[in-house]
Parts: sequence; C-alpha cells; structure tokens
Amino acid sequence: MQQKSFEEQVRLDVQRALEEDVGTGDLTAALVPADRMALATIICREAAVICGQPWVDEVLRQVAPGARARWLLQDGDQCEPGQKIVEIEGAARELLTAERTCLNWLQTLSAVATKTAMYVEAVAGTAASILDTRKTIPGLRVAQKYAVRCGGGKNHRMGLFDAILIKENHIAAAGSLSSAFKAAQASILPVTFIQVEVETIRQLEEALEVGVKMVLLDNMSLPNIRDAVTLVHGRCSLEISGGVTFENVRAYAETGVDRISVGALIKDIKAVDFSMRFLDKPVER
Repeated sequence: MQQKSFEEQVRLDVQRALEEDVGTGDLTAALVPADRMALATIICREAAVICGQPWVDEVLRQVAPGARARWLLQDGDQCEPGQKIVEIEGAARELLTAERTCLNWLQTLSAVATKTAMYVEAVAGTAASILDTRKTIPGLRVAQKYAVRCGGGKNHRMGLFDAILIKENHIAAAGSLSSAFKAAQASILPVTFIQVEVETIRQLEEALEVGVKMVLLDNMSLPNIRDAVTLVHGRCSLEISGGVTFENVRAYAETGVDRISVGALIKDIKAVDFSMRFLDKPVER
C-alpha cells in the first residue's frame, strides 16, 4: 500500500470530516443571504498549545475557497484563555458551514499537543525524550502524530510499515528472541529501526548478546529499570513503556533511559475549548 504525502492525507482527512458533517448540504446556513460577507474570529477559551492549522486551512479551501485566514498564533504556540487564534473573512454561508469542522480539528489536535507539552516539560533536564505510540484514533494517525510533534514530543514508528518492533508475541511465534532478531536483520526492506521488547533483565541480557541496539523495557519496575540502565551502560538505547503517567514520568526519566513512550498522549485527552464568533454587523459583498 502506497503511503500518502502529508498534504494528501490532510486533504482526505478533511474531505471525510466534511462528508459526515455537511453531507448533501448545510440546510441552516442556506437561510443566510448568499451575498452576505462576514469576519469571524476563533478564540481559545483555555490555556493550550495550538495545533491544527493545516486542517483548518484545508477546510476553508474545500468549503470557503474565497475566504482569507490570518493566523495570529502558529501551531506549537502557547495561548492564554480568551486569546484569538485566527481571523477569517469570507462568505457568511461558507464560514457557517466550515465552523464546526474547523473547531473539531483544533479541539482534538490542540488537546494532544497540550498534553504532550506537559509530559515534555515534566522530564525537562533529563536525557529522556517523550514519544507517542500507535494507540491512535483510527484514521487520524498522521494528524495526531503531527500534534505530538507540535507539543515537543517525538514520533515512534508511524505504523507497521516503517520500522520493526519485535514484541513478546513475535518472539513466541519465532521461537526465540534471537531467531526473531536475526530474521529482522536479514530483511531487505528499508526500515528506520529494529527494536526488541523485553520484560525481564534476563531477556535484556539475551538482547545484548545478539547485538540489539534498541531495546524497549515493557512494564518494568523502577528498580529493574535502574538495573537495566546500569547493565546496558551505553551499549544500546533504552526505551520504557507501560504504566507511565504524568505523576511518575519524571521518576522514570531520572533513571537515565533515552526514550519514554506514552500512549496517554493521544488516547487519554480532553478536548480544548474553542469557539468561533462573527462580528455583530456583517459586511455586504
């Protein structure tokens, strides 16, 4: 399956969102005179990291191609409660139709970026990077992983197609950690990395013996993670996953691991509150 470009994925994301919201037409917006123009502002009602500009711009391209958007903040910027994010001038009918879809993208992606920024700040000063996982809303992976980057985090693999992560079920199916890793090394397909997941110190020792350079410590206790860091002593990169929360992420980071992957960045979010407001006196075209 051929991977889509970022721009094409944004276009398809927005097309799908508009199909489910607008369908055959916006019955309520049709009540507004066709020649009525409007100036609208989108406001964020709480402190947040802004994210979603490419998707909002694409909504306008598809619904209100004559509209002009002036962004006052960029993706990755921090905003304060009540702050204006963007001003949009265009046909009132079209802006009314675009409103909810624009806000949906902003509220969802800003939520991911905001949560990611909290975790990144929590580990500041340590060697650990914050990464996402594949625990995304189906169909929104590109968008949500973009939001993680806007929040200062890093992306793990995009999907099953760009990197190899050998987990416990792969090891069981292959017969051993060594067998699975050697098969990965023999692969002729381009991959960004080969990583092996381990659950015990003994498995970590086996991974080191066969030359694994990236190890994922799965659901290990803090004492065991500290032992793992000591054992590895720079021979491979260490990532931890499982059981990581905002309350304990700093303690995990201080063990000396290189990477911390956190599913909650994407799957446990609360939408950020945005609203669109029109001027009281619309402008005639």
